[in-house]
Order: sequence, then C-alpha cells, then structure tokens
Amino acid sequence: MAAPLTLLLIVAVTIRAALFRSSLAELIAERVEVVSPITAWKRVVEGLALLDLGVSPYSGDVFHETPLIIYMFHFLVDYAEITFMLADVITAVALYMAVKEYNKQVFRKQKFALEADRYPMDSLELIRSPKEMYYVPLKVAMFYLLNPFTILSCVAKSTCGLNNAVLALFFLSTIKGNVLLSAIFLCLATYQSIYPITLCAPAMLYFMQRQYIPVNFHRVSFWWFIVQYLFMYLGSLFVLICLSFFLLGSWDYLPSVYGFILSVPDLTPNIGLFWYFFAEMFEHFRLFFLCVFQINVFFYTIPLSIKLKEHPVFLIFMQLAVISIFKSYPTVGDVALYLAFLPVWSHLHRFLRNIFLVSCVLLACSALFPVLWHLWIYAGSANSNFYYAITLLFNVAQILLVSDYFYAFLRREHHLTNGLYLKRKDGSEATLILK
Repeated sequence: MAAPLTLLLIVAVTIRAALFRSSLAELIAERVEVVSPITAWKRVVEGLALLDLGVSPYSGDVFHETPLIIYMFHFLVDYAEITFMLADVITAVALYMAVKEYNKQVFRKQKFALEADRYPMDSLELIRSPKEMYYVPLKVAMFYLLNPFTILSCVAKSTCGLNNAVLALFFLSTIKGNVLLSAIFLCLATYQSIYPITLCAPAMLYFMQRQYIPVNFHRVSFWWFIVQYLFMYLGSLFVLICLSFFLLGSWDYLPSVYGFILSVPDLTPNIGLFWYFFAEMFEHFRLFFLCVFQINVFFYTIPLSIKLKEHPVFLIFMQLAVISIFKSYPTVGDVALYLAFLPVWSHLHRFLRNIFLVSCVLLACSALFPVLWHLWIYAGSANSNFYYAITLLFNVAQILLVSDYFYAFLRREHHLTNGLYLKRKDGSEATLILK
C-alpha cells in the first residue's frame, strides 16, 4: 500500500505546484468560496508587514489569525507554498494511518461478535470483509488530496489547510489511543478557531470505550477520566494563550481572533449562512440572532453524543460536518475535510436514500458559485439574493448528505442487532421506521 500512497502524494503535489506557477493562482486566492476574512493569505501578508514595522498586527481590522500562525510565517513566508503543500500531505497521511488503524479495530470487533454469535443469520451480509476494507485508507487519502476543494484551498494559501492538518493529527492520535497527544492537537485546533472544542465529547467517549470505562454518571472512573482529559486539554490551551501573550506583549489578539469569530463583524460573502442574514438584520435584533446562530454549532453535540456514544468515530465525522456547515466563516477547505471520511462509510451505501440527488446538487452549486458571483459583482445583472440562494442550497445539500449518512448508519446498526429482514407477528414483511 505504500507505493500507491507515494504515487498519490507525488501526483497531488505536482498538481499543486503546477497551479502555483500558473496565472490561476492569483484568481483562486481572491475567491470568497476558498478564503475567508480569517484564512486569507493576503491578510497574513498584511499582518507580517505590520509586525515587521513594529506595529501590532491586531491594531487594525485586517489580520484575524492567531499569533502562532503569524510568527510561524514570519520565518516561513519565503517557503509558504511548500508549507501549504506539506500541510496537505500531513493531513492525507494522518488520515490514511488513522483509518487503517480504525479498520483493524472494526475487523477485530466484528470477529469477536461473530465468534460470540451476536449477529442474526440474515444480517451476515452486512458484515464488512477485509478485502472490502483494504483500499479504504487509500481512498480517504485520495478523496482529500484530489478533491478540487482541497486543491483550491492549498493554491489560495488558505490557512484552513493548516487547521485541517491539526485536526487530522488529532484524529490520528485519538485512534492510536494517545490521550496526551489527542488533547494537545485538539487544543491547537480550538486555539485556531474555537469550534473544535465540540470534538472533546467524541474523543473522551472513544478513550473511555478503549479503556473499558463505562459511560455512567455514578461511576468514579467516568468522572476521573473526564477530569484527566480536560486537565490536559485546558492546561495545553492555557500554555498556548500565555505563549501568545508573551510573543505579542498584549492581549489584543483575543478580541481580534475569537471576538471576530463569535461576533461576525465582517460580512464579506462566503459559503456560510451568516453574512446575508446579518447584513439584512436590524441592529437591535443582532445579538439575539447571533447567539442563536452560534449555538447551532455547539448545541448538536449533546444529542449526537447521547445517540452515538457507542460509535465515537462516526460522531467525530458528524461533528466535523456540523462545524463546517454552521461556523461563522466557512470555506470549501472545511467541507473537504469531512468529505474525505465518506469512503470510511462506503458500506452504508445500500441504506442511503438521497445520495444521487445530493451529489448532483453539490456539484451544481460548486459550478454556480463563480457564475452567480460574476453576474452580481461584475456584470451587474444579478444581486446578492442570487448568490445567497445558491449558498443556501449548498448548505441544505450538505445537511441532507450528513443526515442521510446518519440515517444509514443507525439503520445498519439496527439490522445488525435485529436482523436484516424484519417480520411482523403474522409473518408478513415489516417496514422499518426510525424516529
């Protein structure tokens, strides 16, 4: 498997290098679907210029990335293209290794369950075979590296690629069972954009499952593990925040980074749900609806964690999707990360209901984004309603995609427990309705 992965990495890097040298690079770097006011490379360059002049990069309203990012590029600005290509390679390799380890764990669990006769006879066709699972890690790496969204994000030098690398390393360390590294990488991801804090729940559930700690509020071992993980996580976060203060000598970055993410003052169009809604919002309603919109990202963590407490890896996938849909400044790079996980759930295809329709809608929306932007901004024959309509459709398609996989996952788990061909008491075929 090493040879195909190496070939894939060579092809992916070659495509990116060719686009970096083409005239399309500048055009891609300006696309609002690819970069946001937080992740745009030109804003990082502005921040570096201010830093070189001895001025705080957060003194204006231009730079909104974290201090570690600007100080990292203070040394790597001449190697920015290599840095972003390397970030994509790290993400792909980390996902490859994590999925490979996860598949081994799934196969072991299936083997033990089969030996214990836990599966009904008519559900054995749902069992995943080693042959079926063999190429899944390579497909995951391919889905990430060759996804046009990932390529565009890399060529635009969007810092979203660095966030994805950190999240992939968090996923790898979690699957490998390294609690400390998992907490550190999750802390780094949270430090970058706040929203990954919701991944604490699936990470802790995974480790408790791995260490045979029951999810029981009355057990001391349950609370002791939560305290341990949160101590490592919050301790790492405290160190990063203090390090940022010592680098800058002030706390200016807190409102400029985290306040900017939460208060959404920049209403530059993007593929998210915030910009148009708050552009039309009366000022005295703004705070209320801002809280409602922001709560969306965090609220779903609780019900999803309750429903999927036995399946934390699928919960991570769901949380990544929720973050990319409901965050305040999303880009296509965020979408690319959770789409890379789809090959892991290829065994759910027989239970998916809307996959063809949703795929067509996502492809159509991706093609129409630049068209409607041109009609609105350059041709003047359309307005913001056209662009926001396609944005809404794109997000609805994502929601349908994720909910379809959620339904398919729950249905397969139900069939593995109760049998594939359900019968009524009178012997006739039953219809399964999941509520």
